[in-house]
Amino acid sequence: MKLQRKNRLRALTLGAVAVSGALALTACGSDDNGGGSKASGNPSSAANASSIKCDGAKGQLLSDGSSAQKNAIDAWVKNFSQACGVQINYKAGGSGAGVTSFTQGQIPWAGSDSALKPEEVAASKKVCSGGQGIDLPMVGGPIAIGYNLNGVDNLVLDAPTLAKIFDGKITNWNDQAIKKLNPSAKLPDLKIQAFHRSDDSGTTDNFTKYLIATTPDNWKYSGGKTWQAKGGQSAAQSSGVAQQVKQTNGAIGYFELSYVGDGIKPVSIDTGAAQPVAPSTDSATKAIADAKVVGTGSDLSLKLNYNTKADGAYPITLVTYEIACDKGNKADTLPTVKSFLNYMASEDGQKLLSGIDYAPMPDAIISKVRSTIATLS
Repeated sequence: MKLQRKNRLRALTLGAVAVSGALALTACGSDDNGGGSKASGNPSSAANASSIKCDGAKGQLLSDGSSAQKNAIDAWVKNFSQACGVQINYKAGGSGAGVTSFTQGQIPWAGSDSALKPEEVAASKKVCSGGQGIDLPMVGGPIAIGYNLNGVDNLVLDAPTLAKIFDGKITNWNDQAIKKLNPSAKLPDLKIQAFHRSDDSGTTDNFTKYLIATTPDNWKYSGGKTWQAKGGQSAAQSSGVAQQVKQTNGAIGYFELSYVGDGIKPVSIDTGAAQPVAPSTDSATKAIADAKVVGTGSDLSLKLNYNTKADGAYPITLVTYEIACDKGNKADTLPTVKSFLNYMASEDGQKLLSGIDYAPMPDAIISKVRSTIATLS
């Protein structure tokens, strides 16, 4: 089944390249998700393509940003290109690169796993004539805690234990704190090999936001895209962390859900709900539904509730924003940007996500996104 899913994704990606000619979708950025995603079903159905409204979209569109959403963008681009004949080159160079390119006026839209900072909003006003950059939450997903431990097929951890593992305070798999959460597991007397990102990463930012919010006594770092805790081992990009976990008995790391499998098992999180929660697209959507919109005006940046105790809600989630000018967009790219964003936010566009290990935005949030896109000018 896993091989079939990988083959389908490979076919999807090749199809996108064939449709759009010079399209170059690479995943070399700080939030790399390349090579890990698994697709299921057929997200690029003829029905999806026929429902896309092109609304004057034409030519080519260049963008950059979060590579955590790369495989979603790949699938959307394939459908949109078929319907509208537009070439879209999303470089997936990382959230930081995308925001920088956007605020410098090099691209009309970017993707980022973190909402714009005040100084980035200020910079965007120089390129958004009479307006500013805004955050549109479009793609969700769980950040899986993946492990490789011979003989242990199910593992439950909570926030304090995770913090101590990744801060080097819990160093052995048979530690009492882990035993207490897993009374029936045969935990070995084996050193824990904790892996984190060596590069600046929106995945690190969101994972550490969870630790800061849920167990501040055990995670005393300020957070951000740069890993701050001492100890542990590092690897570049999600693919590098996943590879180290996969080949190391006793290893644990964090990355997008698409990397789970092929020797990597997911940790279920004890949130205080009735049952521990495993990472999935459904459990991530339930958690995002508990978020609050904290942006002002047209901005729809979210504050996630990492302390959620809702049944079935997975608390370690990531939201990728599409960043665009609310006003002052360039006339030659505005129709294409709006049309593509409208498709991404549409019912068909969001329905595609769960089949390729992403979480659709909850109805209450995506309806606001659709209304905001309609006002871009």
